[in-house]
Amino acid sequence: MFSYSPEQTFELGRRIGSSLVGGEMLLLSGGLGAGKTLLTKGIVEALGFDVDEVNSPSFALVNLYKTETCDVYHIDLWRLGDAADPAAEIGLHEILEDPRSIVIIEWSEHLSENALREPLIRINISGDGDDPRRIEIVGSDNLELEVLSGC
Repeated sequence: MFSYSPEQTFELGRRIGSSLVGGEMLLLSGGLGAGKTLLTKGIVEALGFDVDEVNSPSFALVNLYKTETCDVYHIDLWRLGDAADPAAEIGLHEILEDPRSIVIIEWSEHLSENALREPLIRINISGDGDDPRRIEIVGSDNLELEVLSGC
């Protein structure tokens, strides 16, 4: 699918967020400025969190957004690209102890496969500048159908 504006990327995030029930891990990949944080803002707003409080965790590494139904962990591994074990650096194993948490990881390609949990949703965003974004969602079939039906 394609997003032709920041508003469409945000709205896609809202559609994704409205289909989440807790326990999901979302792996976001894409270049700098591709829209990973904007997509996350839409997801978190759909879960009932104030979108104005959502920002990139590039320097904090992990932001926690507490909603009425679940805790959302927004993680950014960009600065940990050279770390031997990024999952250990951010305490991912402890974060995953809560089976109802939703974990959203930007720059997820820095994680090893053994650090992941199911249900797993991979979202790749390509494009930069004013170009349209190509957004690919792979993972939960139910999520894909719900999200794509709104396009």
